[in-house]
Amino acid sequence: MKNVVAILLIGSLAQASWAAPATPVIDVYKSPTCGCCNKWIDHLKANGFGVRSHDTDNVAQHKVRLGVPRGYGSCHTAEIGGYVIEGHVPAREIKRLLKENPRARGLVVPAMPIGSPGMEVGGHKDPYGVFLVNRDGSTRTYVQY
Repeated sequence: MKNVVAILLIGSLAQASWAAPATPVIDVYKSPTCGCCNKWIDHLKANGFGVRSHDTDNVAQHKVRLGVPRGYGSCHTAEIGGYVIEGHVPAREIKRLLKENPRARGLVVPAMPIGSPGMEVGGHKDPYGVFLVNRDGSTRTYVQY
């Protein structure tokens, strides 16, 4: 019996070491009535993120708490892996941020650019930038769309 238990235990440990990494979970703070926020959440889910959505009447408190620079706000604020994600940031860039793990506050897409995830309007796309927020609150272009 001891041998059977040992074999089962070794088998489970071996299987656990080969298991896929856990799905990254992102906490999203948004207004309960914002439709584009829900579309952005759908975009995240479609790209493999687990999402915990938090409806709030005071999204601004989360922007302040997480260090979103003045003038870089949008309709929702999120956090994942110690980073702030502000606005309609594409899932691809969030994955890149988590992989590269820079010493930074996070990523922002200011305003609500047409064509960004959750802001699709037909085939129209406005050019927009995703900015990396440095720890000191300064920003630099992370990628242009």
